[in-house]
Amino acid sequence: MHISLSAEKIFTLFGVLPVTNTLLMSWLAITVLIVFAFVVRQGLKPVPQGVMQNAAEAVIDGAVSFIEEAVGSRRDAERFFPIVGTIFFFVLLSNWMGILPGVGSLGFHEAGEHGDVFVPLFRSVNSDINMTLALAASSVIIVHVVGVATIGFFKHAGKYLNFKNPILLFVGILELVGEVAKMVSFSFRLFGNIFAGEVLLTVIAFLVPYIAPLPFLGLEIFVGFMQALVFSMLTLVFLKIATEEHH
Repeated sequence: MHISLSAEKIFTLFGVLPVTNTLLMSWLAITVLIVFAFVVRQGLKPVPQGVMQNAAEAVIDGAVSFIEEAVGSRRDAERFFPIVGTIFFFVLLSNWMGILPGVGSLGFHEAGEHGDVFVPLFRSVNSDINMTLALAASSVIIVHVVGVATIGFFKHAGKYLNFKNPILLFVGILELVGEVAKMVSFSFRLFGNIFAGEVLLTVIAFLVPYIAPLPFLGLEIFVGFMQALVFSMLTLVFLKIATEEHH
């Protein structure tokens, strides 16, 4: 049994870009989402027909209504949904694809420092700290871009750089530190939960390969959903805060 903290390189693209097993899985997740959206878009009718269109509209309408309850405005809910929904569905699909058969078990052996090492071809996307950190950084950057676009650059920057008095300046500096803390918190929460689940499943499957892993697979489905929900909801809250002016 071999557990690696870092993602393993599968091949190098164009001689310069190392492609890891987690990056490969993220490309698969993105492809699935794009293909699903394309298929649903091609079959859209003015009056919903078919299971796929009805299911897609029910999910989207339910998600927008859920966001509306959180932010208190239908207009804001419809404006934030493309961002929050994209993050939610990508993280959710990435987490759930990580427990599919073959993920972590299909691969090849290569020579390592301590002998032959098994390298899985596919690995759960969010078990890579680089991936969760990039996702967290993207979320925080998008929040600030939306904040600037909504209330203007100077009003948004004034939340962090306020020279009216020393107290407000100190509070602004704390807010800036908080932005870095958001990225660390975002990335480590998601990475920690998914990586721990991956290790748990690997150990259980190694010790008791039959029947015993099933309850833990159910647990990972629940954890994957909750982590996607937490990540997207926190992004929503930060979007709401960023688009409000300080008084």
